[in-house]
Amino acid sequence: MSKLCWTRARPRRHVKGLPLAGCSLEPGWRPVALASVAAVALIWAAMLATSTSARAETAWPTRTIRLVAPFSAGGSSDLMGRLLAQKVADSLGQPVTVDNRPGAGGNIGHEIVARSTPDGHTLVLTSSVSMVNNVQLYKRPGFDPVADFAPVTMIGISGTVLVVPATLPVKTVAELTAFAREQPGKLNYGSGGRGTTAHITAEVFRTATGTELVHVPYKGSGDAVAALLTGQIQMVFSDTAPAIAHIRAGKLRALAVSSDRRFPVLADVPTLLEAGLPGEPLQTWWGILAPTSTPATVVARLNEEFGRALKQPEVIDRFTALGVFPMHTSPEALSERIRIETPRMARIFKGAGIEPE
Repeated sequence: MSKLCWTRARPRRHVKGLPLAGCSLEPGWRPVALASVAAVALIWAAMLATSTSARAETAWPTRTIRLVAPFSAGGSSDLMGRLLAQKVADSLGQPVTVDNRPGAGGNIGHEIVARSTPDGHTLVLTSSVSMVNNVQLYKRPGFDPVADFAPVTMIGISGTVLVVPATLPVKTVAELTAFAREQPGKLNYGSGGRGTTAHITAEVFRTATGTELVHVPYKGSGDAVAALLTGQIQMVFSDTAPAIAHIRAGKLRALAVSSDRRFPVLADVPTLLEAGLPGEPLQTWWGILAPTSTPATVVARLNEEFGRALKQPEVIDRFTALGVFPMHTSPEALSERIRIETPRMARIFKGAGIEPE
């Protein structure tokens, strides 16, 4: 039987019996089970906790937001991330800092975010390299692309630009192919790392043209372009950002782009398909992820804020100058893209003879 105490009620006739220890009997009081009081207290506590949680989500963000960029500074992803961080910070009224954490093809930065508190204050600037390619490259990347993240939005898509030193005696893809065939195993190509779009595109190029090329991986496309300028390597499928100034200065020659359309910033440069190389376009897309279990209201707000930033003329102009086509999608669209592209890239990796490590 529940323990009884007494609570005020309408006046009634004398209640027989004595109250239990700790309670006093006064005329007009009636017995109530303490278990019932405890149940009411628990309900109020639950309501208070729900209200507090709701207020916390509504109050987001309460401090600086950290945007992890898992590649080296100076590349397209880093430049895009810094521009969007500034715009989103202006809109939210809280700082958004970019934290470069390069290494292992982006795995290090993604693992950091996957293990962080899912409160919307830590994000990662992801790419198809990390979310799709690395599944094929690493047996243990340190994170699960699906289970460990809450997709927010895509932000852009682009291909690479095939560049060679201006001193190399080739001006077209066909001439480069002939030159490479004449010197099997003597042409080195650089990339921003194993499994990057630059690496995969070069391997597809090597297979399609029947040439023998030597892969020299670097920490980022900027480092690969620097090596190209000093003659350490002879070709790179590079991000536009580190290469464009050198193309305009005449130090590098652009032969083709790997996307499904020409870049406005390099309108005279053909796509690989236009240059006579058959096959599917190979492109990199970028997006924003939060740790899994981040509140849906916070994810929705992040999607809204990044979408607003991506529509600003300055952002569109800067992205276009990088050879990147801005994109704003729903979280579901980003999730679907990962699902569709994973088996496609598995097929391309297998065709190029690239094995996981």
